[in-house]
Amino acid sequence: MIIPVKTLNGGYDIVLKRGSLNELSLHLKLDRKVLIVTDSGVPKEYSQTVAKQCKTPFIVTIKEGEASKNFDNYKMLLQKLVEYDFARSDAVIAVGGGVVGDLAGFVAASYMRGVDFYNIPTTVLSQVDSSIGGKVAIDFSGYKNLVGAFYPPKAVIIDPETLKTLPERQISNGLAEAVKMALTSNAKLFDIFENKNIMENIHRIIEESLKIKRFVVENDERETGLRKILNFGHTLGHAIEVQKEGLYHGECVALGMLPMCSNEIRKRLIKVLEKLNLLTKISFDSDKIIEAMKHDKKISGDSITVITVDEIGSYKMEDIKFLELASKLKEVENI
Repeated sequence: MIIPVKTLNGGYDIVLKRGSLNELSLHLKLDRKVLIVTDSGVPKEYSQTVAKQCKTPFIVTIKEGEASKNFDNYKMLLQKLVEYDFARSDAVIAVGGGVVGDLAGFVAASYMRGVDFYNIPTTVLSQVDSSIGGKVAIDFSGYKNLVGAFYPPKAVIIDPETLKTLPERQISNGLAEAVKMALTSNAKLFDIFENKNIMENIHRIIEESLKIKRFVVENDERETGLRKILNFGHTLGHAIEVQKEGLYHGECVALGMLPMCSNEIRKRLIKVLEKLNLLTKISFDSDKIIEAMKHDKKISGDSITVITVDEIGSYKMEDIKFLELASKLKEVENI
């Protein structure tokens, strides 16, 4: 299946197909130098499979984890491009999760003012969410995604077969983002989470999540309005992620969604999160959470735009005072 995405710069295709990792030449231009960026948590066979299909491949492996999305690795990858004498006509490919995609994409966006970037996500989280949308970034000065750019990939290749090597916790981590999109935009998708076997329906979950994000991105590529619905659960989630080391992104987003739902929807959401073995409450340091939220990109003055859900498949977008949002966080601890 090919899901086309339109952007201000033309557009790109998302290829969603089992076995597509072995058919890259059908969709990507690989007869040139290609920097393949992956991490230590991704099976080596994936990057090697990509390399075998490239004319002149160079594989660089960074350490697994959010901490690797830093300025030092960004500088190191740029240096590799210089060392290997990459030209503007060459390309960068990310093979892995969101960290690899964000980092490699930002490198591609800034080297020689932009070289081709292909994304091959191998985690649920990156397949349903971070691999599309054109936002690339690194963490900086202790804050998530503080330095980055809007830089769409030339293509995204999604092979669900790569999920077979993922630990269960990573699968649940990624599915939290799909739950997020179901809550705001697709009641039928949420029904799958409530009443169906998850892994038996993983292909459909990925497909429906991609279509939701495609619609949002196409209608608001620069995040001036509609795209803010993708931040559902993220405002508090990012703040939790900064403070609580050891939690994955999706796990924090799951916690961040809970205070932003009506009581009725929250009860249903808790059951889904428990089904996915995700946390539904957490202890925290209020001062540190509040400090982290002050650096959220959605803050304007003393208020911030948040997304709330009172009915499955729909949402509200509202501005609330910063201190009111901070108080909502306490609901996560008391649920």
